[in-house]
Parts: sequence; C-alpha cells; structure tokens
Amino acid sequence: MHVKGPGMSQKVIVIGAGLMGSGIAQVAATAGWDVTLRDISDDALDRGVAAITASTAKFAEKGKLSEADRDAALARITTTTDLEAAADADIVVEAVFEKIELKQEIFADLDRICKDDAVLASNTSAIPITNIAAVTERPESVVGTHFFSPVPMMQLCELVRGRRTSDDALAGARSFAESAGKTCVVVNRDVAGFITTRLISAFVMEAIRLEESGVATAEDIDTACKLGFGHAMGPLTTVDLTGLDVLRNATLNIYNETGDPKFFPPEQLTRMVAAGDIGRKSGQGFYTY
Repeated sequence: MHVKGPGMSQKVIVIGAGLMGSGIAQVAATAGWDVTLRDISDDALDRGVAAITASTAKFAEKGKLSEADRDAALARITTTTDLEAAADADIVVEAVFEKIELKQEIFADLDRICKDDAVLASNTSAIPITNIAAVTERPESVVGTHFFSPVPMMQLCELVRGRRTSDDALAGARSFAESAGKTCVVVNRDVAGFITTRLISAFVMEAIRLEESGVATAEDIDTACKLGFGHAMGPLTTVDLTGLDVLRNATLNIYNETGDPKFFPPEQLTRMVAAGDIGRKSGQGFYTY
C-alpha cells in the first residue's frame, strides 16, 4: 500500500460532491492527481463542478494559480454516478453526510470494489474510524482524513488511526494530504471527535449556552474570544460558517459515543436547526447574512 505523489499517475476518487468533496477534489486536481468525483445524481455533480470552477477562477484572479494550471486542474477531474469507478483508485476519500449508516454502506461497497492495496479514507469529523472500518474485511486499509472547510483555503488535515489502521494506510493518507498542500496531525487513539471537533464542540456548545441564557450577546462573546484569546473568529461566527446543522450533528455523535453532557446540544441550537436558521448558507444563524 504505497500512495506516491501525483506525478506517478496516481488516481483518487472522491465520494460526495458537496462542499467538502468538491474542495478535496479541487486541491487534489490542482496538485496533479487524476480525480474522479462521484455522487448519486448528475445535479449534485454539476453543482460540485460549478463550485470548483468558481473557486479556481478566484485563485486565478488573485494570481495564486495560472490560467494554464487552472485549465489543467479542471481537465483532470471527471465525474460519475457509478461507485464502481473506484475499482482502479489508489486512494478513495469518502466525503458524504455525517451519518454512520450511510458511511458504513459506502465502505462495505468499497471493500468489494476497490483493489487490494487501495487506501480507503473517510473525511468524517466526528465518527470513530473503527466503526466505519468494522464493516469491511480490510480494516487495516481504512483511515481518517479530516480536511477543513473551505478545503482550498484551510491548511490542516487530521489523520486518524482506527484501532486496526496500518502504518502503510496512514502513510498513504499522509502522502496524499501533503501532496495537496496540507499540514497533517495524527490522532493516535480513535476517540469520537478526534482533536479539533472535540475541542470546538465543547467550546461552541458553552458559547451557545452563554448566549442562550442571556449572559452576553453573540457579538460580545465573539469579541471576547477574538481579543482575549487571539482567535481569528469567535465561536458563534465559526458555527455560522461551519453550519449549525453540521456542528450539531457532529456534537451529537460525540455525545452518543461518550455520554458526556458537555457535548449535548443546547435547546436553542436544536430549535435553530429545526427552523432552518443554520448559518451563512441559509442567510441566518447567530448573525444575519
């Protein structure tokens, strides 16, 4: 199991063409990988490709990517609705919704489809890799590659070892992420939420409780964290950017795994998600956009 650099005709398939999947496809293609982007509908794929096209155009406008390199990156991306396209991939990166049943269904299929030495990676932000790998006959090949949104801008990738993840699979995932320009940290014990989601979930849930109980406004909580802690943005601005629905779901995954009450979503968060006030993507969260 040796994933080399993109100059070695290596192929990656990204499962899921949403915000994360399209971003991962973009950085991989820009780095020289042959990329297949897979989703269940042509509409989803069209939206993903449109997002990549728009994002790379912005990089070109800012002089961070030449027009020739942009054209070459876009030409390296093909799309499909057929999961069987994973058969010749050297690395698979699953980036679908944070629902363990869905991820397990996909990995059970990938176990059947993929070649023996493929690295099977999940972009989950909170679900234990061991639980995903358990549905396969090759848990040693399954590893977590937690990229951050927006993927073309954010420099970090958390690499997560499941209980049986091999050194080769971890090295292959690191090779892929680093070739795409990311700095990697390794989560050696497969705890729900890993490093970053575990920390941000506890932090944001407490910030929401402070706002919910009237201790301080969202603006003042965020200002306190920016100026007091040196954070680039406050916790409530962060959850608006990430998506209240995404963070609530990730936090519930950690709560369900640990039973720790600090991870149980506050009532206000649950009501905001139910109302569709889920942050920037809906135009309304803790702030209006």
